[in-house]
Amino acid sequence: MSDTPESGPLASDAPDITWTEAVRTKPRPDGDSGDTALTFTAHWHSESGLPAPRRVTVADDRLKADVAYRLICEGTALLWRGDYQGARQLLRALGRRLDRLAPKPGATPAETFHRHRQARGHRARVLGMLLVVLEDDHGLALRRAPDVRAACAEAYGPPRRRTVVSLRELLGVIGAHEWRRKGVPIPAIGGHIHPHYGVFSPVRGEYVDLVAAAPLPAAAQRDAATAFDLGTGTGVLAAVLAHRGIDRIVATDSSPRALACARDNVERLGIGDRVEVVDSGDLYPEGRAALIVCNPPWLPAKPTSAVEQGVYDPGSAMLRAFLDGLADHLEPGGEGWLILSDLAEHLGLRTRDELVGAFDAAGLRVLDRLDAKPVHPRASDATDPLHAARAAEVTSLWRLAPAT
Repeated sequence: MSDTPESGPLASDAPDITWTEAVRTKPRPDGDSGDTALTFTAHWHSESGLPAPRRVTVADDRLKADVAYRLICEGTALLWRGDYQGARQLLRALGRRLDRLAPKPGATPAETFHRHRQARGHRARVLGMLLVVLEDDHGLALRRAPDVRAACAEAYGPPRRRTVVSLRELLGVIGAHEWRRKGVPIPAIGGHIHPHYGVFSPVRGEYVDLVAAAPLPAAAQRDAATAFDLGTGTGVLAAVLAHRGIDRIVATDSSPRALACARDNVERLGIGDRVEVVDSGDLYPEGRAALIVCNPPWLPAKPTSAVEQGVYDPGSAMLRAFLDGLADHLEPGGEGWLILSDLAEHLGLRTRDELVGAFDAAGLRVLDRLDAKPVHPRASDATDPLHAARAAEVTSLWRLAPAT
């Protein structure tokens, strides 16, 4: 599959954004060399679905951070026409002002979590009001600007015409391009996974290590055994299963970006003859498997951007779909592996009894559970508002089988 993104941000039906800009004109015979105000129009795009701002003013390095912050809070977006590094400095200055508004802890972990999410949403909206123009070749016509054309083509697809995006989003696009270029080292496969923009990166290694260490069921060790990797994302768990010797793996996802990413990684790793990446809107592919692996989003909350879909699962919909369909898709003697953090439990978003009750309701029994403590930096960051929950977090691989 090509790098065409999940949505069509540069398609002809994308919303437009209009602004007025002073353009220096050539000297006239009467000696007047003043500026002329011209109106410009370009497509608007926001990966997080923010609407096009109603008011836009052109800004450059002469704009003070306090004035910029006031204008944005009043609902005016800033279209940057100054130095690229100056825009990044302004974005950091705006961030510092927002840091002063950090919410107080709630009475419960769940309240603290929701306040934190609200503050993050407000932060994203404010910082998303500093805008830049991508020209019709995805170029960024600002002083000291990097060449962002390749990164934008990966994230947005082929250029079609001028587009306005937030600088914050563009920085994410640039960062994703670097991750994709360098790759994430995965010791369990002896190689790298190259995440695409909008696909959750496997930077938390504990869940990968759990899949690499769990004992394979006897049914999965037979010749020509089949495994399913549901919601494959980058394809990392499918690659681990192939590395462990399973002959055939069907990796599913419903996101075009994830499908393209998984196929790219499968080909890079030379396992395309054993791993089939398929679009499965219903989560499960056809047939049955000796081993079915699923690492659903861990928190039952609504995502606000494409990449957050790897973290937030509204109403635990994917988790429940996996559990409810597992018994009907397992071969005799097969197992389902659920990889799930208990962070939601520590945040008061889901209880252990609710999780175990979902196992029972789906007609499943627990064969075993393997646990791992997270080692990512946020687990030890005492300044994180959710530090207490993150410090107590455990990621588990639940080995499940039909109850009868």
